[in-house]
Amino acid sequence: METLNAISALTALGHTTRLAAFRLLVEAGPAGRMAGDIATALQVPPATLSFHLKELVQAGLVESESQGRNVCYRANFGAMTGLIEYLTHNCCAGSPSEQCVPTVPECKC
Repeated sequence: METLNAISALTALGHTTRLAAFRLLVEAGPAGRMAGDIATALQVPPATLSFHLKELVQAGLVESESQGRNVCYRANFGAMTGLIEYLTHNCCAGSPSEQCVPTVPECKC
């Protein structure tokens, strides 16, 4: 992941509603969730949610798919992993200490 992509992703996640939506989509796995279901779960008006989901899509953290008149949103797990790898690259300057090695749970998607 390039620095500008990481900044874009972190900026997108730097809002309460967007972070909550992204975490909800990560929890949903590859099946994703419909926009209306996300709005209901987060208790956010549809227009407001649409704005926030658009920001996550533009940052590359979320993908959308039209299904008739509805839109299904899914977390982009590759982008999420790329961001984690970017943030932890060369952690502790290559220290051999096992305490320094960041652990990333394996996604069971």
